[in-house]
Amino acid sequence: MEQQLKLEQIQDFKGKYPKQLWYLFFSEMWERFCFYGMRGMLTFFMVHHLMMNEKVANLQYGATQAFVYAFTFLGGLFADKILGFRKSLFWGGLLMIIGSCILAYDPLKFFFIGISFTIIGTGFFKPNISTMVGSLYKSGDTRTDAGFSLFYAGINVGALIGGYICIAIGKGEMLQNIIPAHLTWNVAFGLAAIVMTISLITFIFTKNSLGPIGLSPMRDMEDGNKKQIIEWAVYLGSLAIIPLIMIMVSKTEYTDYFMYTIGPLVLLYLFYEMTKCNKDERNKLLAALVFILFSVLFWAFFEQSGGSLSLFAANNLDSNVLGIKLDPNGVNNSANSLFVIIFAALLGLLWVWLSKRKMEPNTLVKFGLGFLFLALGFYIFYYTRFFADANGVTSLNLFTFGWFIITFGELSLSPIGLSIMTKLSPTRLSGVMMGMWFLASAYGQYAAGILGAGMASADEHASLVTKLMAYTDGYKQLAIYALIAGVVLIAISPFVKKLMGEVK
Repeated sequence: MEQQLKLEQIQDFKGKYPKQLWYLFFSEMWERFCFYGMRGMLTFFMVHHLMMNEKVANLQYGATQAFVYAFTFLGGLFADKILGFRKSLFWGGLLMIIGSCILAYDPLKFFFIGISFTIIGTGFFKPNISTMVGSLYKSGDTRTDAGFSLFYAGINVGALIGGYICIAIGKGEMLQNIIPAHLTWNVAFGLAAIVMTISLITFIFTKNSLGPIGLSPMRDMEDGNKKQIIEWAVYLGSLAIIPLIMIMVSKTEYTDYFMYTIGPLVLLYLFYEMTKCNKDERNKLLAALVFILFSVLFWAFFEQSGGSLSLFAANNLDSNVLGIKLDPNGVNNSANSLFVIIFAALLGLLWVWLSKRKMEPNTLVKFGLGFLFLALGFYIFYYTRFFADANGVTSLNLFTFGWFIITFGELSLSPIGLSIMTKLSPTRLSGVMMGMWFLASAYGQYAAGILGAGMASADEHASLVTKLMAYTDGYKQLAIYALIAGVVLIAISPFVKKLMGEVK
């Protein structure tokens, strides 16, 4: 029976992918529909319905997303030490459903409480399903990268559908003859709750196929009462902290204090854990830190998608892609995901082709290439200013081409980043290191909000032409910074490669 599977049986699978990967693929796909659908709505909703100015909305977006990813570290920690990946994932999914239902009921009155539930929920869900993917493979299995690439495609199928549909429904661009105008946002947030429920049901009905993967580390504890008390303390504690999250998210100055504190504390904890490691493990963890630190920069630029680029799309882009009328916000939210789905496998085949000829770049060089693509994409966003009409409205075609270029940057970094964290981490720290990877994303999101606020026009009532110039000037600066980061990464790659040892 499936529940009696041993880890060795799961890892000795034939072919390219274990069957369990497909189950995790579909569970993650629907969760990412919920997440990216919510993310794509946040900034637009805050500006047009909560009546925040663009600077405040950018900072608010950065704060919200920062907490989402910061809590993935805590979710990974609690899973490693107490709940196990399965219980953590289930609890996180349940909280996300509750948060989405609250927003569906009344997004104007209960915006921050709904967002707070989804923040905590994502923290418990996200890092643990990624870690379970890594557990399907033996150490050194050359099929691991292919597995993470497929898993990443699942992420982007969900992001593609949710990223376009949710914002288009909320704005009234879809189903306008079916949904009353005053309920479009309720339906959009409600849709996120429905798909998250599908994700959770998918996991519940397939979890037995995972054998011992993701079970609680306390399952063999002799004192059953103590075990239950500790688990319930985690559940109740995560609920008790929601009012604090509401305060910190709604007042971004509190986010500043949190981000100034959590990063140094996490690094101190990692350094403490490193004292228990041998030299080889320490070197690998130091190499992992290089990847983590540079990923902060990457996400700070890339995640303009949900902040400044969301407002840029709403204000300064037309509605025409290759002669097809599309919602510009929907395109901004989903074009990248569409390109990932189309090109992820092809890029994976390119790496295999280069590997057979001993020409494949090492992982850090791939990271560097990711920044170079990112730089070119943001330069294209800057270049859209030269195609604008007298009203400050420019080409959605050229904007979409910018996302096409950036997609190759993301594919050179993000799926490989998930894989490299599992390869460089000792087994006992796998959840923590995956959490640190997402904590780096938290700092990237936080920085993205600050950068987006800096690009917003100081005049709340500025013309579209003024907004066009302000944002595109900012995109040019980001292109320059990304170019510098890419060159530095490629330059230091030989030194980091030594720290990685046998890990490729």
